[in-house]
Amino acid sequence: MPETTTPAASSVGPAARVTLAEVSPAIALGPLDGRYRKAVAPLVDHLSEAALNRERIHVEVEWLITLCNGAPGIEAPVVPGAPRLSPQEIEYLRAVPAAFGADEIAELAEIERETVHDVKAVEYFIKRRIAAAPEALGETSLPAASELVHFACTSEDINNLSYALMVRGAVREVWLPAATAVVDQLAGMAREHAAAPLLSRTHGQPATPSTLGKELAVLAHRLRRQLRRVEGAEFLGKLNGATGTYGAHTVAVPSADWPAVSKAFVEGLGLDWNPLTTQIESHDWQAEVYADVARFNRILHNLATDVWTYISLGFFTQIPVAGATGSSTMPHKVNPIRFENAEANLEISCSLLDTLSATLVTSRLQRDLTDSTTQRNIGPAFGHSLLAIDNVSRGLDRLAVNETLLHEDLDANWEVLGEPVQSAMRAASVAGVPGMENPYERLKDLTRGQRVDGARMREFVAGLGLPDDVAARLAALTPATYTGLAEQLVKDYLD
Repeated sequence: MPETTTPAASSVGPAARVTLAEVSPAIALGPLDGRYRKAVAPLVDHLSEAALNRERIHVEVEWLITLCNGAPGIEAPVVPGAPRLSPQEIEYLRAVPAAFGADEIAELAEIERETVHDVKAVEYFIKRRIAAAPEALGETSLPAASELVHFACTSEDINNLSYALMVRGAVREVWLPAATAVVDQLAGMAREHAAAPLLSRTHGQPATPSTLGKELAVLAHRLRRQLRRVEGAEFLGKLNGATGTYGAHTVAVPSADWPAVSKAFVEGLGLDWNPLTTQIESHDWQAEVYADVARFNRILHNLATDVWTYISLGFFTQIPVAGATGSSTMPHKVNPIRFENAEANLEISCSLLDTLSATLVTSRLQRDLTDSTTQRNIGPAFGHSLLAIDNVSRGLDRLAVNETLLHEDLDANWEVLGEPVQSAMRAASVAGVPGMENPYERLKDLTRGQRVDGARMREFVAGLGLPDDVAARLAALTPATYTGLAEQLVKDYLD
């Protein structure tokens, strides 16, 4: 018997893995800052941590200018003895947030490592710039105003205004234009296909025909209503101190009309003034905006699932992208990935927006910090919505209508004409035409759960004894022409 040997265990261990957390430049943890960065990049200028700090600097600078130079209807200076700033000094101050870039982000982070407080770091950052003003401007009164930076403010005075400016910018400059564009795209498709007959499906079963354009118009109309709500949103802000009482303000400068100063300042930022708050602005306006955006998301989700279904039925065909692969094993596949991607991102966005809305309206007594952590997720909430909008737009752009299949589907379902026939019989019965008894039940016996072709339906109608004009109208009717006012509805009511 031949001798056997057992192979020796390998002395070579598994290869050492690269620690991805140590790779430079840093690898994104989430898909919005990684795989999908290009689609959501415009939001970085509004809803990132850097954007938050830039807005904080902007608010602090504008508050300093107001304290020194007043505001419309507010006598200057608000704080007695404060220097009146020249146009050059104001321009210098406003250049601080405008120039906030990579070097400034790093500098502010360095200051925050010492203060372990983000808003205090912003205060010190601005004071550094004020201290450097003589070198840039020559003779200047700015250093004399240094202690008015963050005067009588709690951090939330700065933060609530910063977030309001951020969300307003993100909504008006990024999200609304993208959302409006995709709805306009959908409305254009609705008008283009306003007359294309479509067999409707209620409960998934054949139902009264419509047109493809009318069904798309319904979704466009719903989406536009939500856009109008978002367009009309209020963005509230407050500046009233540690518990909303102007306590420090009135002790330090009792002569000033601080509510009037606060109102003029907040409105000067382009925001709506909230006169009654605790330490925090109550965030109700945020909950309102997020609820409206979430509702838009859900209607867009309805569009994505409907289009996906029409694709699966063959009513829409997808125009292949050159070089793209639909399946790693099935070469024929052209998958509706844009609409599936949109569905998932809309669901994630809605989950975040719902959490923001529910959490932000509650704060224990005069202040807790749950809002601070929660608001740092505004960017991802809008990011997933924006990514979905981008996918829906790209998906719609690659659709073609299979009109042949639409007509074949209609022609295979003549039983849907049971509705107009029994309705015409009812009207004839009221007009005194004999033999029109039990119209619904007679059509039910003819059509329910059964296939009826054109010949059988016309034969049935011919034997009813209807007035000649009614019989002729029904004889000429087909599933493809039984679309009611669908085309006209698109023309008259799709704004």
